Amino acid sequence: MNFWNRETEIKFFEEALKSFASPEQLFYKLADGYFAYSPKGKTTEGQTIQSRNSLIGQFTEKWCKDFFQPIANNLGLYAVNSVVCPELGLTNSTDADITFCTTDEANQTAENIKLIFEVKMSIVNNYSFDTTYHKLKFEGDYKSHKGNPSILRSDSMLKAIGKSINIRVSGVESTKIPILILGNSPITDSYKKKVDFLKQAGVVQGFVSLYPNPTESFVKETSERPFQEVKNYKYFAT
Repeated sequence: MNFWNRETEIKFFEEALKSFASPEQLFYKLADGYFAYSPKGKTTEGQTIQSRNSLIGQFTEKWCKDFFQPIANNLGLYAVNSVVCPELGLTNSTDADITFCTTDEANQTAENIKLIFEVKMSIVNNYSFDTTYHKLKFEGDYKSHKGNPSILRSDSMLKAIGKSINIRVSGVESTKIPILILGNSPITDSYKKKVDFLKQAGVVQGFVSLYPNPTESFVKETSERPFQEVKNYKYFAT
């Protein structure tokens, strides 16, 4: 299984367009064309594309399940999407994005859940879309546009932390289950100390980026290593 890369992002756009998503649901329609993000020096002209959030959420959760399925199998477990477990505060509206479980079912008991993943991934790079020829073009990495993708977004980090805390305080069983936050971007400098503390406090066991080398210079890991950019599949196998 390949790590996140530009080809993965292009595949998302191509599949979404084939599934009858319109360009306006996936791109900003700017004066000089359609763009995944507003390039630096330009504005979104008041537009928002909330519809893309749901589509990329579904895509990344399935992508992560496929990525981790071989590891789960080697452990004699199942990688399962959208797991509900009231004992852990995981309801239909706040389910677990991916878990390693002893059974292949969406409704689980706490004792069957061995690992919880919260997925906070998005489109990282910028692309333009030619509506005449239906062609995608890479326009630049995440430093070339105004968007804050994945766990570079404070709201994504806060949602992941809040959900992890909710699981941790739900009962005794919850303290035994590791929680990993999956992203495909670095974190900001302002979160370095925070993620170290969260690991020390046992709230989460790690924040991981599955996109190696997204740009020239960025945060690759923090001092206590709760955040790491992972390049080798063997990292998870151990």
